[in-house]
Amino acid sequence: MFTSINPYTQKKLKTYRPDSSAGIERKLKQADRAFADWSALSLSDRTASLRKVGDYLKTNKQRYAELITAEMGKTLQEALGEVEKCATTCTFYADHAAAYLADQSIESDSDGGPAARSVITYQPLGPVLAIMPWNFPFWQAMRFAIPGLIAGNVGLLKHAPNVMGCALAIEESFRESGLPEGVFQSLLVDVPVVETLLKDRRVKAATLTGSGRAGASMAAIAGSQIKKSVLELGGSDALIVLADADLEKAAETAVKSRMQNAGQSCIAAKRFIIEKSVKKQFTELVQHHIAQIKQGNPMDEATTMGPMARLDLADNIERQFRETITKRAKLIAGGSGTTLHREGCNVQPMLLDHVKPGMAAFDEETFGPLAVLIEAKDEADAIQLANQSDFGLGSALWTEDLDKAARLSRQIQAGSVFVNGLMRSDARVPFGGIKTSGFGRELSEAGIKEFTNVKTIWVEKAS
Repeated sequence: MFTSINPYTQKKLKTYRPDSSAGIERKLKQADRAFADWSALSLSDRTASLRKVGDYLKTNKQRYAELITAEMGKTLQEALGEVEKCATTCTFYADHAAAYLADQSIESDSDGGPAARSVITYQPLGPVLAIMPWNFPFWQAMRFAIPGLIAGNVGLLKHAPNVMGCALAIEESFRESGLPEGVFQSLLVDVPVVETLLKDRRVKAATLTGSGRAGASMAAIAGSQIKKSVLELGGSDALIVLADADLEKAAETAVKSRMQNAGQSCIAAKRFIIEKSVKKQFTELVQHHIAQIKQGNPMDEATTMGPMARLDLADNIERQFRETITKRAKLIAGGSGTTLHREGCNVQPMLLDHVKPGMAAFDEETFGPLAVLIEAKDEADAIQLANQSDFGLGSALWTEDLDKAARLSRQIQAGSVFVNGLMRSDARVPFGGIKTSGFGRELSEAGIKEFTNVKTIWVEKAS
C-alpha cells in the first residue's frame, strides 16, 4: 500500500492500493488505443483540449493546492503558485505549438539536377512514461505532459509514493477537461515495476526527474530497449556574487532561491560563491534575510517556510550538515555550535560559512534548507569554484557589469545562467542540465520536440 503522510503533523492522510498486473495491462492497452486516435486529431483540436485543462486548473487551484500542501508540506501560497504555473503553461503551449511544430521546408537539389522539395516534420512517438518526484508534484508532471500531449503523444505517470493523491488529481484534471480516456493515466506502481514498463513495446520513450542513481538505472534500461529518454537529475547550483553586484538584491534573491519549498528544489541556489572583498557584507545581509523566514503550519498564510517532505529527507540534510561541520565549516544561522535546530520534518534554515571543496555541502546536492558560503579570491576563482562540481543544472551570476556578465556566463558549466535574477524554470526557455544533472530538454520549443520523430520527407521534382 502507498501511504500519504502530512509532513507537518505526521498524521496519515490516505492509503492507496497499487495497481495489479491486470490493472497495469489495462492501462497500457488504453494508452495504446488512445494514441492512435489522439495523434490523428488536428493540432488545433489538441491545443483546444489543453486550453480546457488550463481553465480547469485555474478553477480548482485552491483544492489542488491544499492537496499539494497536505501531501508534501510546501506552503499553501507556494502550492497555489505551482498550480497557477501549470495553468499558464497550458495557455503558453496552446498559443505557440502551431509555430513550434510547423513543417519546415528546406531548399535542396538532387545531384545538381532540378530542385527537389524537402520537408522536416515533427510527429509524435506514442505513449511516454514519466517518472516524477514529489517536490513539485503538479509542475514536474505537467511540464512533461502539456507539451507532450499537444505534440500528439499520450502520457503514463509513475509518481512518487508519497504524493499519490496528487498523481490521481493530475489525471482527474485531464479527464474532467474532456480529454479522451487513456490520453493521460497515472500508474500506482513502485520502482520494481518501472523496468517492466520500460521494456513494454507499447511504451515508446521515457522521462525522469530525480536522483542520479535513479536516472542512471532508467537510462540503462531505456538504452537497452533503444528508447528515447530525458533526464533531469538535480544540481548543486552556484550563485556567484562579484564585487560590483547589488549586494542587497543578491542576498535577498539568494535566500529566496535557497529556502523556497524548504530548500527542496533542484534549481535552488545551493552554493553561494562570493568575492572576498564583499563577503562580510553579503554574509550579514544573508543572515538578516534568513532571520525573516517564518516557519510553521504550511496552511497558515503567515508561514513562509513549511516542513521538509519526509523524515528520511530531513535525516539526510542533517547528515550532510554534520559531515560538513566536522571538516571545520562554521554554523552561523539555524542552530548553535555544531547543533542544528530540528523537530521532525521541521528543519530551521541553516547557513554554513567557510565551506570548501571536499565537504559534503559543497560536493553533494543538498536538498533542504541549508545554504553555504564559499569565498572566492576573484572572478576567475569564482568561476572555477562554480565549475568544480559534478552537477551542471542551473546557476546565477550577480554583477552590475553586463558586458562582464555576458563573457563569464559562457564560462559557467550549466544548462542555464540567470544574471541578476532568480534561477527558475519557465515555459518560454529550455530547461535541463549537463554533466550528472542529466540530458535532454524540457519546456520551450526544445521541450515539445523532445518526444517527436523529426522526420525528413524528400520529394524529387517530377521529370
